[in-house]
Amino acid sequence: MKTQLFQTELFRKIIFITVAASCFTPLISPPIALLLGIVISQLFANPFKKHTSKATKILLQCSVVGLGFGMNIFEAAKAGQDAIIFTIATIGLTILLGILVGKLLAINRKSTILISVGTAICGGSAIAAVSPVIEANENEMSVSLGIVFMLNTLALFIFPVIGHFINLSQAQFGWWSAIAIHDTSSVVGAAHAFGEEALRIATTIKLERALWIIPVSLVTAFFFKTSGRKITIPYFIFLFIAAMAVNTFIPQIHSIGEFIVLLSKKGLTLTLFLIGTGITRSAIKAVGLRPFLLGIFLWIVISISSLLVILKTVS
Repeated sequence: MKTQLFQTELFRKIIFITVAASCFTPLISPPIALLLGIVISQLFANPFKKHTSKATKILLQCSVVGLGFGMNIFEAAKAGQDAIIFTIATIGLTILLGILVGKLLAINRKSTILISVGTAICGGSAIAAVSPVIEANENEMSVSLGIVFMLNTLALFIFPVIGHFINLSQAQFGWWSAIAIHDTSSVVGAAHAFGEEALRIATTIKLERALWIIPVSLVTAFFFKTSGRKITIPYFIFLFIAAMAVNTFIPQIHSIGEFIVLLSKKGLTLTLFLIGTGITRSAIKAVGLRPFLLGIFLWIVISISSLLVILKTVS
């Protein structure tokens, strides 16, 4: 019996490692990697569950920093400057609308805040940053993260299809994906599937939005009277800026930079696979109907409203 159990565990590890390694080949695209992760999570438990969560966060941050070696800091600064008013408006309106609709649906106040912030800024990262500020419990975090991850999964598949169907330009899709998709990983994955220019614009705008975790956490702490709570700052964004500066001002590293960017894109593909392995049946069941309706409503509103503005203002 023990031998059979060991062989089963060994088999799971072999399958997991084989699929993970294939993410570094041209055969596996970001959406396929996510789908494979979900399939594995439904067939059997992740054999490396204890290590996957931490590895996913580190891998995502390193991969995003690596993408900076393929970007020009002046072009990125212009994209960020052009998007700042839009960023402030969409974040503020999404959070306010989420709080209002959450009250109408009689959803727990902390869950409402987490879902709203996750939708408005950058998904799981924002939820992880705000949770200790409002003293959210594990269930409230799990429900919010579950909603964000499920909608991220859907966005990664449908956004490129919609973008091509309505003939969005590279710039328009970059803006749209950065604003309307929750997590950085899915934003980069969707933009990468659409095109190189879309990827550059989406990454820059999304990371600019992520910096709003800091002021939003401070305001949240004020309203929840938790001034002594720690606020998580996404320091890796500053490394991303440094990588862009190096690529801009030191042309001698361009050949190395191209390799780093390629490796980073594969790292993001692996990140999406690891995220997929975390979308388990229990995580899906934990999400209640009303919180899920709130998440879907906010996502649809920000997706449609931002798209309409982008079609009129971005060429």
